[in-house]
Amino acid sequence: MSTERNEWPLWEVFVRSKSGLDHKHCGSLHASDAAMAIQMARDVYTRRQEGASIWVVRSEQIVASDPDTKDVFFEPAEDKVYRHPTFYKLPADVDHM
Repeated sequence: MSTERNEWPLWEVFVRSKSGLDHKHCGSLHASDAAMAIQMARDVYTRRQEGASIWVVRSEQIVASDPDTKDVFFEPAEDKVYRHPTFYKLPADVDHM
């Protein structure tokens, strides 16, 4: 028995609901090409007609940040003053900010 398997590529599926503004990751599936992946994603992830849009992306095309460097990668940039609105003058009638 051969250990090499000929599998279709893995696709990540994102669906935007009818009432939503963004696409949410729903899961993964194997398909031979993008057209088949869209069709299968519709059949598997929108069975109750809740979808308005589907994206499929080959898993191998997704690039992610390294979880081991999250503290450095996501730490706030103190040298970018425009990210901190402390130098803006607010009108006197705006007191809840």
